[in-house]
Amino acid sequence: MQSRSIEYALLGCLALLWGSSYMWIGIALDTIPPATLIAIRVSLASIILVFIMSFRGIRMPRDARTWRLFLVQSLINSTGPWMLLAWGQQYAGTAVSSVLNSTSPLWVFALSYVLLNSGQRPGGRQLTGAMAGFAGIVLIVGVSALEDLGENLLPQLAVLFSAVLYGLAALRGRLFVGMLPIVPATGTLICASLVLVPTSLVVDRPWTLSPDASGLFAALILGAACTALAFLIYFRLLTTLGAMGTASQAYLRSGVGVVLGVVFLSETLDIETFAGICLAILGVVLINWPGNRKSQTAVSAGKEAS
Repeated sequence: MQSRSIEYALLGCLALLWGSSYMWIGIALDTIPPATLIAIRVSLASIILVFIMSFRGIRMPRDARTWRLFLVQSLINSTGPWMLLAWGQQYAGTAVSSVLNSTSPLWVFALSYVLLNSGQRPGGRQLTGAMAGFAGIVLIVGVSALEDLGENLLPQLAVLFSAVLYGLAALRGRLFVGMLPIVPATGTLICASLVLVPTSLVVDRPWTLSPDASGLFAALILGAACTALAFLIYFRLLTTLGAMGTASQAYLRSGVGVVLGVVFLSETLDIETFAGICLAILGVVLINWPGNRKSQTAVSAGKEAS
């Protein structure tokens, strides 16, 4: 029980880190364009993790197969979703994007029936939790956000597909069972940097930019805390709580954003939003409620998710 309590605390920490990233991104985007900001985020995080690995005497794998796994994971867990979100949210709207992007636990559930054997699939309780959590997000964002569904179809599909990629990435995380969490975290971010840094050089010509101090500070927080630390926690949780449990942090992120707004921006908390937060928490509890798991972290399950 004590061990699971630690994992639940880490799940909340992950939701806090990724939930607060929207605030830091908003600050940084005032003077740093999206492609360059994402490149700074992943490259800084990878440098930090490489330094930690060197300090601890941990070596990266050298075989081509493992690095192919890292590359694919980076495309579906960071590079692809972040670029889709950066483009789609501009036209889809923040509210509807928040709803669509929070569907990753539902996609984990659906994709598990395609990629996994029956012994590793989540059950009815997890589905109930996923539906409850999604309903909570709708209440937090506002039911009126659903009225905009279908108006900007292509951008909305881009945001929705980013959630699909997050779900697929969570399932593929089983491929890294047996590795220290810092190894796939570092490998994934290195591969993302190799794609995003050249992209930013071509698209934004960052040497011509003049970011202010607050933008640079926000980019630093994004790289060190919201990416380096968050990825360490993420890959650990994939082996302890599983794909569905780890993906459930998507339901906590919106609540984190609301709480930050109340604490730091003097925003008010209405009854509908409070009910949504409670429903989202209930969904996370149902998804992660201890049960008879059947070797969800088996390597064979990971191979089927590839």
